[in-house]
Amino acid sequence: MQCKNCHTTIEDNQNFCFECGAKNIRNRLRPKVLIRQINEQFLSIDNKFLKTFIDLFKKPEEVINGYINGTRKKYIDVLQYFAIALTLVGIQVFLMDSFFTEELNSSFETLKSLESNSNSKNNPFNINLESFDDINRYQSVLYVLTIPVYALASWLVNFIIRPNFFYNFTEHLVLNIYYYAQVIIITALLSIIFLCFGLDYLVISGVVSLLNFIYHFYTLKKVFKLDFWNGIAFYLLVMVVFGLIGFVIAIILLLIAFFSGFFDAIKK
Repeated sequence: MQCKNCHTTIEDNQNFCFECGAKNIRNRLRPKVLIRQINEQFLSIDNKFLKTFIDLFKKPEEVINGYINGTRKKYIDVLQYFAIALTLVGIQVFLMDSFFTEELNSSFETLKSLESNSNSKNNPFNINLESFDDINRYQSVLYVLTIPVYALASWLVNFIIRPNFFYNFTEHLVLNIYYYAQVIIITALLSIIFLCFGLDYLVISGVVSLLNFIYHFYTLKKVFKLDFWNGIAFYLLVMVVFGLIGFVIAIILLLIAFFSGFFDAIKK
């Protein structure tokens, strides 16, 4: 018989393909089969999702370095884990829009009052948004667009400071996708839990952001096997480079917008 996934010839009594590792499915799809798969993947105590989630806290270097070095069966694949995280973002946004509209509007009014109380054009609270829906609507897109910038920042710092422990750009993408997926899951869960307890969304955002920064430092320290102070230096440099890259991208976008408008005006 042939493997249904890679079409390699295998023995009838083989439970797994020796080429791609896929399970040899002999029975037709039934409800109990789907229930068993859901239990194995997400609900059982030894499932990959729970193991990946816990070990990204306890020993992120084992998950991330293991994947980079070829250990890819023990934990959920990096892109699959990120897809699960984005799904949770969608659930978070739905719950916030459905059950916590009043709390979000209250927090938004606080932001607008901070904006209106300042006459400075450089006021950092001058966000020019109509509601939190404007943020939530593009949250997943912002996550996806930010990952390559973080990866470029950590790659540059790694290249300059740790050439003896160097990962290429794709490997830094893996590192940052795992990190970001974990952060997205943490943010989604904590935001809903804190909102259920009636906390202000601005306070929630501040607390969660602080926890995310600490976790980012912890992840980089563990992955690159740094002591505390070298880890602090590495993390701060990554954040500085990230800010510089973001500034350059913003300037480029402004120039594109300016010249686009300039040429449109000439044409008219």
